[in-house]
Parts: sequence; C-alpha cells; structure tokens
Amino acid sequence: MDIAIRPAEPRDYEELGAITARAYLQDGLLDFGADDPYLDLLRAVEQRAAGAEVLVAADDSGRLLGGVTFARPGSEWADIAGPGDAEFRMLAVDHTARGQGAGEALVRACVARARTCEGVSRLVLSTQPAMAGAHRIYSRLGFIRTPERDWDPIPGLTLLTYALLL
Repeated sequence: MDIAIRPAEPRDYEELGAITARAYLQDGLLDFGADDPYLDLLRAVEQRAAGAEVLVAADDSGRLLGGVTFARPGSEWADIAGPGDAEFRMLAVDHTARGQGAGEALVRACVARARTCEGVSRLVLSTQPAMAGAHRIYSRLGFIRTPERDWDPIPGLTLLTYALLL
C-alpha cells in the first residue's frame, strides 16, 4: 500500500480526531477511559492545527490511516521542547491500518520537518510505557531515550521521553 503524508485539511479534522481518540481508548492509554479529559484534546484537531502542524497519513484511496501533531519551536502544543527542539505529539494510527508503515511514515515526516526548522538541532517526544510499537519505530529511526526528561503530566502517569539529534 502506498502511504501519502500531507497536512491535515479542515475536512479531515473530525475523522482524525475520532481516529486519535479511538486509538488511545482501544490501547488503554487513558487513565479515566471514556471520561478522560485528555480525549477533548485528542479530538481537537482544528485547535491543534491552529497552533501547530497536523499531518495525516492516507492510503492511495484517500482513506485516513492516522495522524500526528508537529510542534515547531515556540508552539503552544510543545510539552517538553526546549531551545533548539521541535516536538511531535499525539501520534495515532487506526487499528485497522497498523503494521503497514503509517506510523513510521508520520514520524519520518516529522523528522524531515524538524530538519528544515532554523535553529533546531533535536526532535523530541513523550510516550507512554505501554506504547511498545511506537518505541520500536523511534529506536529504528535513531531516537534515544532521555530518561532525565521523563515527566508526569498527572499524578501516577510517567511519560518516557526520546530525542533525535538532527
């Protein structure tokens, strides 16, 4: 299957929000399940697109497979990025499309974008310990664990961090 990566368009927002929320719910990544307040952010693709770059992966028929939010330096959507860092967040691939390269293609697109950002020397991300498939992608692409930057967005949830030197 050919996978195209492109900026999300307004017509994609609702569907990508649903894919992202569903992926996090089905993977058991939300402490409060369907009542988790983070679901609102996962679904808020239009809001994310206003302050960051939202990318989608689509197959050759145009079906959305997943998406990611790329935050350039200074973006309100960056959680852990410091000076010289770009960041990506909310990487999600629909369960029916997993294992076909969409997640890796989205990460590679973030790497390519980070390399074009003036003054950026590192691409960073946060991930949950349970996201083993994503961890394999990050390792394969040269990201390294940065445990000194691990953090707790809410009590009891420690996010692992990775970085790629560009």
